[in-house]
Amino acid sequence: GEVLKNLNKFYKRKEIQRLGAENGLDARLFHQAFISFRKYIMESSSVSADLHIILNDICCDAGKSHVDDLFPFFLRHAKQIFPMLDCMDDLRKISDLRLPPNWYPDARAIQRKIIFHAGPTNSGKTYHAIQRFLSAKSGIYCGPLKLLAHEIFQKSNNANVPCDLVTGEERVYASEDARQAPHIACTIEMCSTNTPYEVAVIDEIQMIRDPARGWAWTRALLGLCAEEIHVCGEAAAIDLVTELMYTTGEEVEVRNYERLTPLTVLDYALESLDNLRPGDCIVCFSKNDIYSISRQIEARGLECAVIYGSLPPGTKLEQAKKFNDPDDPCKILVATDAIGMGLNLCIRRIIFNSIVKPAINEKGEKEIDSITTSQALQIAGRAGRYGSSFKQGEVTTMHRDDLVQLKEILREPVRPVKAAGLHPTPEQIEMFAYHLPDATLSNLIDIFVSLSQVDGLYFVCNIDDFKFLADMIQHIPLNLRSRYVFCTAPLNRKEPFVCTTLLKFARQFSRNEPLTFDWLCQHTKWPLGAPKNIKELVHLEAVHDVFDLYLWLSYRFMDMFPDAVLVRDIQKKLDDIIQVGVSNITKLIRASQSAAATGTGEVVSEDFPLSRTKRDTRAVSDRHSARSTEALSVAVNVPGERRAKNLKAYRSSTRQEDLKSYGRGSLANRLLREGLLTQEMLRQLESEWQDQHRNGRYGLGSKRDDQTSSKEMGKKKK
Repeated sequence: GEVLKNLNKFYKRKEIQRLGAENGLDARLFHQAFISFRKYIMESSSVSADLHIILNDICCDAGKSHVDDLFPFFLRHAKQIFPMLDCMDDLRKISDLRLPPNWYPDARAIQRKIIFHAGPTNSGKTYHAIQRFLSAKSGIYCGPLKLLAHEIFQKSNNANVPCDLVTGEERVYASEDARQAPHIACTIEMCSTNTPYEVAVIDEIQMIRDPARGWAWTRALLGLCAEEIHVCGEAAAIDLVTELMYTTGEEVEVRNYERLTPLTVLDYALESLDNLRPGDCIVCFSKNDIYSISRQIEARGLECAVIYGSLPPGTKLEQAKKFNDPDDPCKILVATDAIGMGLNLCIRRIIFNSIVKPAINEKGEKEIDSITTSQALQIAGRAGRYGSSFKQGEVTTMHRDDLVQLKEILREPVRPVKAAGLHPTPEQIEMFAYHLPDATLSNLIDIFVSLSQVDGLYFVCNIDDFKFLADMIQHIPLNLRSRYVFCTAPLNRKEPFVCTTLLKFARQFSRNEPLTFDWLCQHTKWPLGAPKNIKELVHLEAVHDVFDLYLWLSYRFMDMFPDAVLVRDIQKKLDDIIQVGVSNITKLIRASQSAAATGTGEVVSEDFPLSRTKRDTRAVSDRHSARSTEALSVAVNVPGERRAKNLKAYRSSTRQEDLKSYGRGSLANRLLREGLLTQEMLRQLESEWQDQHRNGRYGLGSKRDDQTSSKEMGKKKK
């Protein structure tokens, strides 16, 4: 007890905490080191003689020692559990991210001209930048999506300007002899900072603040070796870009653009799908809502196109083409915010099915909140595209309660972009590994982020996905550089099939066994047939992602992933199969619900098929199209007057849903009808309910209450 008391006294000493900080122990590390040190002393059968003597003198109050004398022993112990303390100065230098412009000496060696094309969606800002790109002797276009890079690739070659396409998964040459063209259209992560160009175009510059991908825009802006850098995006990023260029000694010329066609926010909500008109686009923020609404539309005898994020690019283009074709009977589009960029669509009116959306914050946490002004403008701006058959755009909401809030959101100024993202490079991690050879890659990244220093213009991007993959493949023997590449693979960690396949890729790679076309077909069970229900469609989308993953890795390890050409061929065939599935999406929904009703299938959630247990727990919220829960989440997450309005809207919508549901039969009957409950499950629930009443587990109190409940149960049973 005396030892413990003195150890805690040692921990609370400000002088000791200061000494710890001087030796590289911040508050978190100091606490962890102390817990371990205390455990070592209290639980060890013996300690070193010198430590024993110090402890004895302190506890016996001999006047020879003070608790501060424990610090050398504490520091020695801390260095055993945190080896980086021995090389802290070197690690701090490696993780110093305060001067990113200095990472690109080739760009700093030339004087670049920066031109910022600022304006809203459909203002012609990117068009003017691309015209300069096409007239240059050499150029590079950097976009956020494969679809955008592919569009510029086609536009350039159609204008007789030879242009190559470079994405994470492929390189397409303009010339038949595979010579590099002077122009390149690429996804932004793939841009080269070593090749000189006359003109560079960086599209959607506001994404420099993106918590996951912002580093790619920072790298392009600071590192591209081009005489002219044309930056396109929201005016909210002007100040940050100007400040960043001030640190490189480069001036920014700003060119402002206005929207080319008028956009009107309507004074009335749609309220019913019976009020749909040709050219309408309903924007949802979950797959469940897309499935539900598309079925309701087709039940009214209307055809609709469907676009959402996890669809392959080819399928998205095909659905967009179907919707845009004036001779096609499909005149309605149901989509997620995936339409916000990358697709040219002839939309008359944007209808927000909801104005709340799941998002990932800077800490990597998922939260549900109102869409931002930037997101609302990006999506609403798709209506009335310049050059389309609709000379002006309109925007409204599905529900009356949401329209007031949408107008508030659109009136608010777009929040200025405050900081640019950064990400540790493979070279920096390799230097860390040299100093900490026994640390795992996940630990190396953690230590790097905890020690990194950034100034106010930058932030370190979220690394949760990287760490997830690092932990997943940690047990597989790979060299550090290969392990780093696998961990930067672009995949959705919510897709179990894709994650499992990456694990198989890494295992096969570690054995130095090439991943052949036959091996891939065996593990994906190719060839695959057309989907019969939604679950199978979701699986086909996951297989398409696996093929993307193979092609991405083949670009980096050509000898180990040798069959990229064959895989690209079957990926195109799979794209065609998925297109057939999406074209018949309402039939797939009906098949899924029929299978669920008979207990032979599962309802698909927003990301992948759920187990029966998870599905059942979400049935109630899905019944309300996730609207009530989303409204409540928003009400909790936003401050002031808007919170009060959101809570009011939530209560109102809940009452309306309850009133609508009343008189349609019992809840059990509705759940049975919709396939969310089987007869067997109903009998089991009834049995459990009766057992709980007999055992008094709900604590209903009086005997009379129990009798009343029993009578009610008897009526329900009848």
